[in-house]
Amino acid sequence: MGDVLLALSIPVLVFGGGIYAACDCWWRRRHPAPPSPYTHRAARLAEQEMLLLAEEIVDDAHAALGPLYEAPAAPRPGGPAAGLKTEASRSSRSDATPGPGPSRPAAARRR
Repeated sequence: MGDVLLALSIPVLVFGGGIYAACDCWWRRRHPAPPSPYTHRAARLAEQEMLLLAEEIVDDAHAALGPLYEAPAAPRPGGPAAGLKTEASRSSRSDATPGPGPSRPAAARRR
């Protein structure tokens, strides 16, 4: 008889543990702990550290790639195709959208 009670006590303990876990979960959802000021301070410090790291990455990239984005040198006067390049670039720029707004719609095609 003692072995039967021992064997039946295992499912009872598992079932009781499940009921306890469900009740504990329900209680904690109904009564959450107040937010800790240390948690908010830690989040602010982590955010500041992340921003400093991002700023450092951007500064390093700008220092490394900055010369690629500098304005090109002025064309030399008297070059063989100096006049052609400026004319071509001016005509292509006139078709460009003048601002950040939407571009003009394309002309309709007839079939």
